[in-house]
Amino acid sequence: MRIEDKLYLVGYNVDEEGSHLGVSDPEACKKCQGRPCTYVCPASVYSYDEEEQKLSINYDACVECGTCRIACDYITWRYPRGGFGVAYKFG
Repeated sequence: MRIEDKLYLVGYNVDEEGSHLGVSDPEACKKCQGRPCTYVCPASVYSYDEEEQKLSINYDACVECGTCRIACDYITWRYPRGGFGVAYKFG
């Protein structure tokens, strides 16, 4: 089973006022060796666009495991406000 099929079982309530994910220092992120956030995330939330020199964050795929904040010094992560964030359909 593909990760996309498993993530289909997860809903997400988007907080329009602000995300729980971010980059603390975009300039330092550009120089980051290996960009661990792009491969440690089990939901593939992060991707780096070499052409734009920018980290893209797919907020609504986040399963709030916190792996990214451990792997990368430049990721800012906090729990979403009450009522927002991941909503597991079966569990």
